[in-house]
Amino acid sequence: MIHILKTRLNKGILTKPAEIFLQPDSGTREEIEALGKELRSLIIKRFGRSLFLREVDTGSCGACESEIIATTNPIYDIQRFGVNFVASPRHADALMVTGPVSKNMLLALKKTYEAVPEPKFIITVGCCAHDGGVFKNSYYTHGGVKDFLPVELHIPGCPPTPTQIIKSLLAFLR
Repeated sequence: MIHILKTRLNKGILTKPAEIFLQPDSGTREEIEALGKELRSLIIKRFGRSLFLREVDTGSCGACESEIIATTNPIYDIQRFGVNFVASPRHADALMVTGPVSKNMLLALKKTYEAVPEPKFIITVGCCAHDGGVFKNSYYTHGGVKDFLPVELHIPGCPPTPTQIIKSLLAFLR
């Protein structure tokens, strides 16, 4: 304990302001707060509670998942605006799908969609989920989600930034 205290006194404060971690096109904290407050009010108006999403990776490279995870970090913290990720599709209002539909995930995606209670909708994140992206002509993919299930919202990008994800959800709910 003494060692930790001495080290802390010698090095000083190393915490950096959150703004340095924001991506260049993401705006300021104030803009994110304004977007989030509007998103929260629209979610409450439309659902009467939080929006519950089940994220499904159907064979992506992982970049879109990283950005979705970034929306839940302390900088963006999308959960305080009323968007929650759930472990079971039975508790979800919508599916958030990333990646092209690989052959081994097609049946799992369909079963997950069937498990979501009505009314339900699908959100695709990234170019690959939309139409297959760079994996479109691969021998191991079927293409995009829209070829198999009804997609209500597509969030473009490769990968989209957390701010783009928030703005797209906001535009969809308007």
